[in-house]
Amino acid sequence: MVQRRQILAAGVLGTLLVTAGSNVAWAAEKGTADEAVAMVKRAAEFLKKNGKDKALAEFNNPKGAFIEKDLYIFAFGANGDGVELANGVNPKLVGKNVLEMKDADGKYLIKDILKIGMSKEGKGWIDYKWPNPASGTLDAKRTYIERVEDVILGCGIYR
Repeated sequence: MVQRRQILAAGVLGTLLVTAGSNVAWAAEKGTADEAVAMVKRAAEFLKKNGKDKALAEFNNPKGAFIEKDLYIFAFGANGDGVELANGVNPKLVGKNVLEMKDADGKYLIKDILKIGMSKEGKGWIDYKWPNPASGTLDAKRTYIERVEDVILGCGIYR
């Protein structure tokens, strides 16, 4: 079972690298930490105003309002199941259970994202290593997480 999860995680990471290559144009300019927080706050307001279905559709729209520079919104349910509800740059992950996904250092980043989002405070930052679609390299990434109702939103920056 452990080997199967490692193979699944490697496959998902490979998919991310392949899919990321098709999004190089949007990633030419780097977003800042303040811009990532602002995007999550804007996504939270959109979710509250328009409801979950419309918000997730917009977060998943590759030409939508929640993709700027190398920033994009991703979302999970606040139930801890690890099923990705939205990903503005990788639609192949939407609907997939990625709970066991690890970064390059073996960190269970989705579990950590959910832990932050489901905490009492419901918000915070996580650091990990992730494929950078602009450079094609594995880079340090810092992501801001915030729970809004029953949805955990995130937006990250490459460092």
